Amino acid sequence: MTSRPSISFAKFAAPKKGSVFVFAADGGGLGEAAKACDPAGALTRAFPIADFSGKFASSVEVLAPEGTSVDRLVAIGAGKVSSLDDNAWQKLGGAVAASLRKATEVDVILDLPELQPDGRQAASLAAGILLRSYSFDKYKTRKDKEDGQSDSKGADAKKAEAAKPAKITIHCADPAAAKKAFVGEEAVVDGVLLARDLVNEPANALGPVEFADRVKQLESLGVEVEILTEKEMKKLGMGSLLGVAQGSPRGARLAVMRWNGGKAKDAPLAFIGKGVTFDTGGNSMKPASGMEDMKGDMGGAAAVTGLMRALAARKAKANVVGVIGLVENAVDGHAQRPGDIVTSMSGQTIEVLNTDAEGRLVLADALWYANDRFKPKFMINLATLTGAIMVALGQHYAGLFSNNDELAGRIFGAGQASQERVWRMPLGPEYDKLIDSKNADMKNIGGRYGGAIIAAQFLQRFVKDTPWAHLDIAGTAMGAPSSEINQSWGSGFGVRLLDRLVRDHYEG
Repeated sequence: MTSRPSISFAKFAAPKKGSVFVFAADGGGLGEAAKACDPAGALTRAFPIADFSGKFASSVEVLAPEGTSVDRLVAIGAGKVSSLDDNAWQKLGGAVAASLRKATEVDVILDLPELQPDGRQAASLAAGILLRSYSFDKYKTRKDKEDGQSDSKGADAKKAEAAKPAKITIHCADPAAAKKAFVGEEAVVDGVLLARDLVNEPANALGPVEFADRVKQLESLGVEVEILTEKEMKKLGMGSLLGVAQGSPRGARLAVMRWNGGKAKDAPLAFIGKGVTFDTGGNSMKPASGMEDMKGDMGGAAAVTGLMRALAARKAKANVVGVIGLVENAVDGHAQRPGDIVTSMSGQTIEVLNTDAEGRLVLADALWYANDRFKPKFMINLATLTGAIMVALGQHYAGLFSNNDELAGRIFGAGQASQERVWRMPLGPEYDKLIDSKNADMKNIGGRYGGAIIAAQFLQRFVKDTPWAHLDIAGTAMGAPSSEINQSWGSGFGVRLLDRLVRDHYEG
C-alpha cells in the first residue's frame, strides 16, 4: 500500500515552505488566515484567469508565488459555506489529497468567511485526505534504474524519497478539539482501509486460512477472536457452508469476533459477512471474462472485519459480534454438483440447483450460528450476493432487505448520513414460494426474474423472528465508481454505514 500521510493539527500560522492549501467560498472569498498566506495576492489574481469561482471541489494553484517562500499555493473551492457538513469536509479532504502530487511538506489552512469552526470539520477533512490517499500497490516493484539513474545508490535514494509520506498540518481554530474528534474518525478510516486491503488482495495470497489469520490480528485491539475449523463446523452440522468449500484444497473457516464495550446484560448486535475468497462458480462455472474480479467476493466479510476494527479502535460502547464464513468455491472432482442436497445447521435441507448461488449457502449456516449462539438484538448480513441487484440499483446504492421496519429505517438513515447509501427492496410470500423444492425443504435459486429478492427470501428462512437485514453490496463493494474519497477497486463499503448505525442508535 502507498505510504500513508501523517496528519497533525495546529493553530493558524503563516507557512514558510512546501505546499499550502486554502479554501475559497462560493464567489472566491477567502478567510483572513488564508489571505495571510498570499500577501502579494498572486493566488487571487489567478482566480479570474483560471475561471475559478470557488465551486465545490474545484481548484487553482500558483507555483512559487511571489512574496512568499512556499513552493506552491493551492485554493480548493468549498462552495456555499452554510451547506458544508461532515461529508462535504471529507470530500474537500479528498480534493486536497488529489492535488498533493509529490509534496512532502503540506499546510492546510481551514478558514473560510462566515465559517463557524469546530473540531469535527478538521477531523472530517483529515479523514477525507486519508481515504483518498489510499491505493493498493503492495505488489508493484520498481526498476533499479529510474529516470536515467546510473548507480544503484542513486536509485535507492530516489526510491526512499518517493516513498516518503506527506507530512500534513491542518491549521484550525481549535487544534485540541480537532485532535480529539479525529481519534474516532481515524478509527473508522482504519476500518475502511482494512476492508479495502482485504478485497484488493489476490486470491492466491488471501484464502480462508489467511483471512482468518488477518482477523486474529484484531486481538491486539481487544477483540475476542475465535476461529472454527472444518472439523468443528462439521460437528455443528454446517453442511450448507461446507458443501461450498468441498471442491477446494484450502480449508474453510468460520471467524467469530466479539467486542464487549457495552453492559454485560445487553444483547449483542450481530454482523455477518459472506467471505468467498474466490468464486469460480463451482461446477456451474462462471465465464472466464471478468472471473478475476471474484477475488472480491468476500467484500461482506471484509466489511464486517473492518467494522469490528473500527468499533474496537474507537472503543464503542456496545456489545458487538461479527461472524464471517470463509470458503473458496473451486472446481475439482470433489466439488458440489448441481442437484446435490445438503443439510444446513438449522436442519433444513437445500437442493443445490446452481453451485454459483453459493454465497447464500455460506450465509445460511453463519446466520443460524450467530442467532443460535448469541441471541442478538438484531442481525445484519453483508454480501456481494447477486448481479441482479446491480441491474436494479446500479452501483451507487446497495440493496436493503429486512423483516423489521425500524431496523430498515435506521439503516437507511445511516446510509444517508454516511453517504454509503442503501435502497429498500421488497420481500413477500409470493417470492418465498419460488424457492420451494419438490426434493428438499428449499432450492437455492428461483426463476429468471427477481434474483436479488429470491436470494434474500432464501436467507430469511435462517433468521427466525430476530430483527434482520440483508445488504446486497455486489455493486458497491468492488469495482464501484470512483469518488472524491475513494479511487480503489475495493471500496470498503459498509464500514462507515454500519459504524454510523451503531454510533447513532445503539451505544450507551
